[in-house]
Amino acid sequence: MAIKTFKHVQYLWDEAKAAELADDEVALFLYRSNILGADLRITNFGGGNTSCKTIEKDPLTGEDTEVMWIKGSGGDIGTLTRSGVAGLYTNRLRALKNVYRGIQHEDEMVGLFYHCIYDLDSRAPSIDTPLHGLLPFKHIDHLHPDALIAVAAAKDGQAITKEIWGNTMGWVSWQRPGFDLGLQLEKCLEENPGIRGIVLGGHGLFTWGDTSYECYLNSLQVIEIASTYIEERLGKLGPVFGGQKIQPLDAEQRKKQAARIAPVLRGLCSSEKRMIGHFTDDDRVLEFINSFDLDKLAPLGTSCPDHFLRTKIQPLVLPLESNADLSNNIAIKKLLNPSFEQYRKDYASYYETCKHPNSPAMRDPNPVVILYPGIGMFTFAKNKQTARVASEFYINAINVMRGSEAISEYTALSRQEAFNIEYWLLEEAKLKRQPPEKPLSRRVALITGAGGGIGKAIADKLAKEGANVVLSDISEDRLIKANQSYKRDVSSYVVCDVRQSESILKVYESACLEFGGVDIIVHSAGLAISKPLTEHNLKDWQLVQEVLVQGQFLLAQKGTEIMRNQGLGGDIVNIASKNGLVAGPNNIAYGTAKAAQQHMTRLLAAELAKDKIRVNTVNPDGVIIGSKIWEGEWAEGRAKAHGISVEELPAHYAKRNLLNEIILPEDIANAVFSLVAILNKSTGNTINVDGGMANAFVR
Repeated sequence: MAIKTFKHVQYLWDEAKAAELADDEVALFLYRSNILGADLRITNFGGGNTSCKTIEKDPLTGEDTEVMWIKGSGGDIGTLTRSGVAGLYTNRLRALKNVYRGIQHEDEMVGLFYHCIYDLDSRAPSIDTPLHGLLPFKHIDHLHPDALIAVAAAKDGQAITKEIWGNTMGWVSWQRPGFDLGLQLEKCLEENPGIRGIVLGGHGLFTWGDTSYECYLNSLQVIEIASTYIEERLGKLGPVFGGQKIQPLDAEQRKKQAARIAPVLRGLCSSEKRMIGHFTDDDRVLEFINSFDLDKLAPLGTSCPDHFLRTKIQPLVLPLESNADLSNNIAIKKLLNPSFEQYRKDYASYYETCKHPNSPAMRDPNPVVILYPGIGMFTFAKNKQTARVASEFYINAINVMRGSEAISEYTALSRQEAFNIEYWLLEEAKLKRQPPEKPLSRRVALITGAGGGIGKAIADKLAKEGANVVLSDISEDRLIKANQSYKRDVSSYVVCDVRQSESILKVYESACLEFGGVDIIVHSAGLAISKPLTEHNLKDWQLVQEVLVQGQFLLAQKGTEIMRNQGLGGDIVNIASKNGLVAGPNNIAYGTAKAAQQHMTRLLAAELAKDKIRVNTVNPDGVIIGSKIWEGEWAEGRAKAHGISVEELPAHYAKRNLLNEIILPEDIANAVFSLVAILNKSTGNTINVDGGMANAFVR
């Protein structure tokens, strides 16, 4: 097959890279998988499957035997590694035809896959295993390209398949993945020898080749042909999605409106379990949600099983004008609540109508995908990655509807077929195999002063325990470096001057757009000035008060508004100091500010308890190692006050506490974690992390 120029897919095959792997067929299969998964137009995150077959030595007989290497259960081809692959004896897998009892007994076959294992380090075989194993080809791709699903989900998809590819592509009508579908693929190939692939009705694509490269190129060519066919017909049956009905707000206004509504939506979506959000106003989303056909197509739901497993069967469309006044939280909730209640009732009805005697219990009935015409799309799930991936999948579903409507008429799976996938016992078993959630999963923490020192240590601890973290600091360089230490979907960062209300507003807007809202606010930003009273000036005084006290006030004020909009309670933790309790020389501005921080905590705890917002203080002392405030003049001032050198400070502070311990930023982080994850009935409290300073005992 000759290489051609591709417009609708990315040709990523690197001859030099492939040459390095030429002697390892499995490595080439992994390489092919990764570059296919790098293009979301080819397949979604976690979707599709790839395989190769090699000849290996049977460890028991020493004879040559064919082994199939295939993506294991729950993997993603874009990030697939050797540890995510299952290796099975092909002959044993095919011999399962002798014991297959029919489609009513599909699920029992999955357990039998384990009797076919060749590689003892195999990942659990996926439900797609027989689809690959019963076909004779060395290399097989099972993909979910938007263009192919558009054909597969079209009302007359089989006829369109023949129109596009003639007799070179087969067609197998929709049925749930499993052993029987593998038999149908095998039958299709027997009846259509010489075909280059098979379109699965409502589902996706199978393609193959004698080498990894030929398989890759065949997949790209088939997808390119379908994409070109659709592009040439866009608009010929009428305007895309019936044309534009609603004019979207401009980009900046969309973001602001989305940030305002996100906490309300998050609260409404979290009636059973707290959710993390994601927002996009991608052009493809805007084209769909602002169209005349939104009301016709959105209720139909998605077609590809991978889509609705992550997006639920259909989205919720908000009955809200794009420029609606969102300032009245109570009024907006009153307006939107009936739509959420109806969605939950409809989902419960769907469950009750379609359930089987052995179906798992009904899951969370809240929507995953929420469409706001004129603004964009929100998705809510148990964590950021799942919410983001749900968004990507629904964009794929939009692409499918767009393509199907361009060439024919879009059709979705029946509700019963959708239910059979969503509540499949094998899917339930997969969900139960997932690791337990961490203590702070589903929570969003905003930390000021997070570019380093105590703030970064707090962010590290909360992220490690499952929280999403929003880092803020006045130094962008420090923030960029700090943010790079986290994996994708864990953190975001915003430059913030806590003295400025507009700057704080931007931090919260970012938190709402990135994660849907905020649950934990930690004010760790700080600075310290150590001078005798007569050497202090008004500028020194105002700077310390503005950063420590005014910043804390502004953070709490705006953060409380968001927490109330969510209705999920929350935590505010203020990092103060032993100096707010103990009087000492050369410390008038800093000590006064820290005392103000501590009493503000008590005042807020008393006021916000009715909202289940807990407010507490952590008092560090002598955190020299890794702490930003000990850089420069503050250290010199404290050394002078104690009559010692700067170099002697760490030892001095360690010796003066009762435990004779050096206090580290990580110790402060542990205190914050205790307050937000363990001491869930504490508010208005102070935790001293100072190694024991008798003169700072609170009581």
